[in-house]
Amino acid sequence: MIDEKILFTAGHTACAGCGQSLAARLVIDAAGPNTIVVNNTGCLEVFSTGYPYTSWRVPFIHSLFENAGAVASGIESALRYLGKRDVNVIAQAGDGGFADIGLQAFSGLWERGHNVLTICYDNEAYMNTGIQRSGTTPTGCNTTTSPVGKTIAGNLRWKKNLVEIALAHRCVYVATSSVHLPVDLQNKVKKALKLIGPKFIHILCPCPLGWGSEPSDTIKIAQIAVESGFWPLVEFEEGRLTKVRKLKQLTPIEEYFKLQRRFHHLLKEQYKEIVDMWKNQIQKNVEKYQLLGN
Repeated sequence: MIDEKILFTAGHTACAGCGQSLAARLVIDAAGPNTIVVNNTGCLEVFSTGYPYTSWRVPFIHSLFENAGAVASGIESALRYLGKRDVNVIAQAGDGGFADIGLQAFSGLWERGHNVLTICYDNEAYMNTGIQRSGTTPTGCNTTTSPVGKTIAGNLRWKKNLVEIALAHRCVYVATSSVHLPVDLQNKVKKALKLIGPKFIHILCPCPLGWGSEPSDTIKIAQIAVESGFWPLVEFEEGRLTKVRKLKQLTPIEEYFKLQRRFHHLLKEQYKEIVDMWKNQIQKNVEKYQLLGN
C-alpha cells in the first residue's frame, strides 16, 4: 500500500545511487501535494514516467527538452488569472535541459517575473543520451564528447555559472544545494515557495553511471564537493547574499577526484596544470563567499 504522504514513489527505473532521483523526492515532498511540476525531457522524466506508469503523485507535465520554462509560465499565468494563488508551480530540468537547451525559456520566465520555482538537477553532462559534455561539465572532465587523449585532457571549459545568470535576472531567491544535506535542501525549497516571484535552486546530483563512481558513494561524493569548496552552499534573497554554509577547513580536491573515474587522469602529474585551475577556482569561491570560518 502506498503511503499517501510520499509524492515521488518507488518503482521508477533510475540507476542505483542516482542523486537526481533522491533530489527529486526531497524537492516534491517539501513542496507538498498542492504542486504542479513541469519537467524538460531528460533522465528524471525518462526514468520516472515510463508510459503508462508514473512515480509522481502530483500533476506532472513532460515538456520538450527546451520549453519547461515557457510551459510553466503559461500555467502560472492561468492560475493567477483564475485567482488560484495557493498552487505551487515548479519548472525543472537536468543541466542539459536547463543550462543549455532550455536556458532561453527559463531566462524568459525569470525576466517576466513569473511566480515559479525553477530547479536544475545538475549531474554535469547529458547522461540520458550518452554522457556528452554540457555547459555545466567541469574542467578536465572525461565525457564521450570531451574524451581524455593525446590531444585534449577532457573538457576544456569551466562550469557555466547558473547562480550568476539567475542573479542577473533579479530572481527573488537563488540558492545552491546538495543531496547529502536533505534538511538543508528541503528548507530551501520551502523558503523559496513562500516568496513571490521567480526562484532558482541549483542542486548537485552525483551520477554513478556518468561519473564512474560507486552507487554507495553518492552521498560521500556530494559531501566532498561541498567540503572541498568546489560547490559552495549559498543563498541570495533579492540579489543579496544572505547565507553561506561555512567550512572549518577545505578537503583536498584530489579526494573528490579519487572517487570518480571521470577525473582519475587528473591524479597524474602531467595534468597538474588542470588541477591548479580547479584549485584557483576553489580559492576564488573561498574568497568570494568567505567559506572558511565557524
